[in-house]
Amino acid sequence: MKTKKEKVTLINMGCSKNLIDSENIITHLNYNGFEASFQKGNKSTQTVVINTCGFIHDAKTESIDAILQFADLKTKGKIKKLYVTGCLSQRYKDDLIQEIPEVDGFFGTDISEILKEFNVQYREELLGERTPTTAGHYAYLKIAEGCSRACAFCAIPGFRGKHISRTIDDIICEAENLAAKGIKELILISQELTYYGLDLYNKRNLAELLNELVKIEGIEWIRLHYLYPGSFPQEVLETMAKHDKICNYLDMPLQHINDDILKRMKRFSTKSDALNIISQARELIPDIALRTTFIVGFPGETDEQFQELLDFLEEMKFDRVGVFEYSHEEGTSAFSYVDDVPAKVKKHRAQLLMELQREISLEKNQDKVGKEFEVIIDSADEDYYYGRTQYDSPEVDNEVLIEKATHLEIGSIVRCKITEAQDYDLFGAVFE
Repeated sequence: MKTKKEKVTLINMGCSKNLIDSENIITHLNYNGFEASFQKGNKSTQTVVINTCGFIHDAKTESIDAILQFADLKTKGKIKKLYVTGCLSQRYKDDLIQEIPEVDGFFGTDISEILKEFNVQYREELLGERTPTTAGHYAYLKIAEGCSRACAFCAIPGFRGKHISRTIDDIICEAENLAAKGIKELILISQELTYYGLDLYNKRNLAELLNELVKIEGIEWIRLHYLYPGSFPQEVLETMAKHDKICNYLDMPLQHINDDILKRMKRFSTKSDALNIISQARELIPDIALRTTFIVGFPGETDEQFQELLDFLEEMKFDRVGVFEYSHEEGTSAFSYVDDVPAKVKKHRAQLLMELQREISLEKNQDKVGKEFEVIIDSADEDYYYGRTQYDSPEVDNEVLIEKATHLEIGSIVRCKITEAQDYDLFGAVFE
């Protein structure tokens, strides 16, 4: 008689790096006879695993709310077991055990820990076998774990550990497996892509990795997420300029631009570093799209220092910008500072930056009207197909809306003429 498979539902919180961990947990469980999947609708399940985020206050609150929701379901007998893993559990395990006893086990960021609870052995070779849970034509590819920097506002090195690069061979193997499953766009991620290889090869090896990835048949786009502005390897820009497969897109979180703030943030980069790399990028790749993030309200940030940031944004005209209000996090060196910028001031400064960026984005989008671009089709509803140019990353950047006049395959790359522009959306028509 056939044994019924145990159903395991995984709830993923937080960033794309967490998503990859969750996909690998599911891959290992299914390989060992479980029926594991991400939460979809109200399907029945026996066991729930929540992979938490513990980066900043809002993310922690969201993770705790999810734990409490499923703890209540367990109390009511609607699920049998509840496990919590990931960053929040790594940071606050002892506190969580005391506060939420309904949880059957708390585990850290090493996925082998949660797998042991299911009597499943972690197998390195299965990392290349993961099935992405993204749209089916793009996938995130993690090239390193952890971070060896000690930025004053960031707790990640404390619970993710130091930077550990994966070998080029391992990354290529996983990328080839993803391509065989129909993935066309690889989004390379780690806390700092530009550090890649320094621990393994005694040199920054991102350019060499890219030169190997572009050889993989089936991969059409390669996108780079999270490059550090200090000690930026020039050869990465030269490699991007050389290969059409590498998107003309650079995600480089600057966090601030005032040198005093950057020093107290322990960024070990300066305004001059930022200006130099932006200038080099735009000179080598004239149509490059630059994405960055800023933190407002860092302890001690004055009106003048914020104005410098605002002026910098207006001058540089980034294509994409994210803004975070400073979160005072225990376990960071900035926690010893006085969190002296009032919450309402942080919020106002964030709004000012985003209002300016909205104007910049609209101006840049209007400049695209009448021009032609390749667009990858991500999804569709009753009225439109939704796609992206190479200058946009999924979920965080602009979309191109195409009326459903003709049939388009999800995951296809089509030639599209932009007909209309809004601040964060474009409208286009596909050539017959």
